[in-house]
Amino acid sequence: MHLHFYDNTAECLLLAFLVIVFLQSGIDKIVDWSGNLSWLRGHFSKSVFKNVVPLVLGIILVMEVVSGVFSLIGLAHLILFDETLFAWYGALFSGIALLMLLLGQRLAKDYEGAKTIVIYLMPTVFLLFLLQ
Repeated sequence: MHLHFYDNTAECLLLAFLVIVFLQSGIDKIVDWSGNLSWLRGHFSKSVFKNVVPLVLGIILVMEVVSGVFSLIGLAHLILFDETLFAWYGALFSGIALLMLLLGQRLAKDYEGAKTIVIYLMPTVFLLFLLQ
């Protein structure tokens, strides 16, 4: 069986990056739901999200886990079969999740946090470009 890591090295590294980012973040939200909820209630206390923080946290959790799982499956499919469909969905959902996080940071007026999200968004968009 021919493995396709060498043929898709940049894509594989970027997918591994997304797996690490989103599965770690999603697992952290599951393991420490109350801690994340408490911090986010304070973070969004002066924004339009102040009354829906648990809902928003749940939506972000689902998006992060979906992004990480699709990226992981996509990485495996890219290496084993040189197929990009799952990788593309992983990158797409990751990009959407990052835009949601960016919106939250901007609405909370956390401009430094928003800049950090952009650092994650750039390689994600580049990965989408590579997978087209």
